[in-house]
Amino acid sequence: MKKISGRIFLQKRVFPFIWFGFLGVLGVGVGLGRGEGQGPPFALIVIFMAVFGFFVMRKLVWDLVDEVYDCGTFLLIRNGPEEDSVPLANIMNVSVALFQNPKRIFTLNPFAKNQVAEDLIQRVYEQRAKRGF
Repeated sequence: MKKISGRIFLQKRVFPFIWFGFLGVLGVGVGLGRGEGQGPPFALIVIFMAVFGFFVMRKLVWDLVDEVYDCGTFLLIRNGPEEDSVPLANIMNVSVALFQNPKRIFTLNPFAKNQVAEDLIQRVYEQRAKRGF
C-alpha cells in the first residue's frame, strides 16, 4: 500500500480557519472602529473577501479527500472518518491538473510527466482491458 496523495491538512483545515478568522477580526474592527477610512466601503471589501474565499475554497480545496493509497488493483480513499475502495477497473479517467494548488496529483516538477499519474493511467487501462471495457 503506497500513499499517492499529498499533505493537504494545512490547505483544507488550517488556512480556511486563518482566512475567515482574519476576516472576522477585520469585521469586528470595522464595527467597533470609528476612524477615518473605515465604514461601509471597508465592510463591503471584507464581505467580498469572505464570499470570494468561500467559493474559491469550496471549488479548489474542500472537495479534496484527505488520503489516497494505491493498493495495487484498487485505490483506498479516506476522507475524515469515511473510507472507500475503488477498483482500478471502475476508474473512467485519470488526469493531472498542472497549475493548480493544492495539486490534484502530487508532482515536484509541474512541467515533467507525473510518474504517479502515468503509472496509474497505465494500470487503469490494463485493469479495464481485463474486464473487457
